[in-house]
Amino acid sequence: MPTHRALVALQDRFAGTLLLPEDAAYDAARHPWNLAISQHPVAVAAPADVDDLRALIGVARESGLRLAIQPSGHGASDSLNGAVLVRMSAFDDLEVDLDRGVVTVGAGVRWGAVVDALEGTGWVAPAGTSPVVSVAGYTLGGGHSWFSRTAGLGSDNLRAAWVLRTDGTHGRADDSSDPDLLWALRGAGGIVGIVTALEIDLVRAPDVWGANLTFDVADASAVVRAVRDLAVSAPSSLNVFLNSMRMPDAPQLPEEIRGRSFLTVQALSTNGPQEELIDAVRRAGHLRRETTGPTSPAALAAASNEPTDPTPGRGASMALDVLDDATIDALLEFRELPEQWPIMGIDIRMLGGALGTPRRAGFASLPSAGWLLHALVPVFPGMPTEPGDASLVAFRELLAPNEAPQTVATFLEPGQTLERCGSADDIARLRDLRSRFDPDALLHDGRLPR
Repeated sequence: MPTHRALVALQDRFAGTLLLPEDAAYDAARHPWNLAISQHPVAVAAPADVDDLRALIGVARESGLRLAIQPSGHGASDSLNGAVLVRMSAFDDLEVDLDRGVVTVGAGVRWGAVVDALEGTGWVAPAGTSPVVSVAGYTLGGGHSWFSRTAGLGSDNLRAAWVLRTDGTHGRADDSSDPDLLWALRGAGGIVGIVTALEIDLVRAPDVWGANLTFDVADASAVVRAVRDLAVSAPSSLNVFLNSMRMPDAPQLPEEIRGRSFLTVQALSTNGPQEELIDAVRRAGHLRRETTGPTSPAALAAASNEPTDPTPGRGASMALDVLDDATIDALLEFRELPEQWPIMGIDIRMLGGALGTPRRAGFASLPSAGWLLHALVPVFPGMPTEPGDASLVAFRELLAPNEAPQTVATFLEPGQTLERCGSADDIARLRDLRSRFDPDALLHDGRLPR
C-alpha cells in the first residue's frame, strides 16, 4: 500500500510510536484481538499524549485519511483500509475515589487493573468478564457485565469523558456541559470524538457472593428452564449466566476435556448469599460439581477462562425478548446435532433488573430484552472455517423469531452495524451528531457507515 508523505514526515516529530507498513514491527502491531479479522491500516500509531493525537488529526485532514481508535484491539470489524489505527496504551492513568464511588481511567487502561485496584474495598467496577478488555472500548460500546442487572450497562455508568474533538479542542464533557455528546458516547463508540479518559461510577458491593453449578448435560432442559423461571423473582442484586460448553474432538485440546460437554450456571450476588433462589436451580438436575461462597471480581476474572492473548474466533450474538419452552427445546436439540460441533460454547445471560430503567440517557440500552445469547466458534489452525460459519447462520435463524428490537455494540459481529442497536430515530440522531462533531469525516466510520 502507498505510504502517505505526511505520515513519513510525522514520524520524526511523533513522541509516541508511529509504524508504517515497511517498518518491521508494523505487521504484529496491526492485528486486532480477534485474529480472524485482518486489518491493513496505512499506519499504526501509539500516541504518547494529546499533542500526538492532534498531530494525527492534522495528518488525517491533510491526507484524506481517517483515524480508527482501537484501544486494546477488541471489537475489530473491518480491514481499516485508508485509516490510521490508533492504540491508546500510553493513556494509562488510573485514579480511584472511594468517597465518591468513582474511578477515572485513561483510554488505555484495561479492566484488570481497575478490578485489582478495587479488591477488598467494598466497591466493584461495572467490568466485563475479561480483564484484558479496555475500559474505554467496553464502556463506549455499551458493555454488559457481571453486574449489569445491578448497575446497568457499562455505558450507563459513564459520568463524564475527556474528549479530543476534531477541531483540536480537548476537555471534560458531562451531561451538564454537553448532553448530546454524552448520549452518543454511551454506546456508539468513538465516532464523535477521541476519548482520552473516562469517569465511571463504581458499584457498592460489600458482600459479593457467588455460586458455580456444573450439571450433567442430560439435565440441560430442566436446568435452563429453572434459570429462566428464576428471572421472575430474582432481585437486581443477583446476576446469572448459563454456559453450555461442548468441546470439539480437536487434537489441540487437553485429553480431559476433548470431546466432552458441560452445562454450568454461574450466579453472582452483590448482597450476600442467595441460597434460596439458587436452590431451585440446584435441584433441577444432577450436580457434577458445586462451588458457592464469598467471592470477588478478581477471583471471577481469574476463573473466567477468557483468553489472555489474541486468538482467532467467530461468534454470533442475539438479544431475545423471551426464552420460552419452545425456544429452549429447539436450542438444546440444535446443540446436540452432530453437524453443530463447531460451536464450542453458548452463553445465556439473564437481563432485566437495572437494565430495564437506565439511569442516564444514552444510545445503548436493553430495556425490553430478557436474555442475551452468544455462540462461540473457535478457529483452529488447519481446520476449515465453513462448518463453523454454517453453524452460526443456523444459530441466528433458530433464535430470530424471539429477537429483541436491539442489542449493544459490544455484542455486534463483524460487518454488523449500529442499526441493530437503536431505533431509526436513534440512528438518525447519531448521524446528525456525527456530522456536527466530525464535519470533515476525520474519524473512521466505525459501526455506522456514512
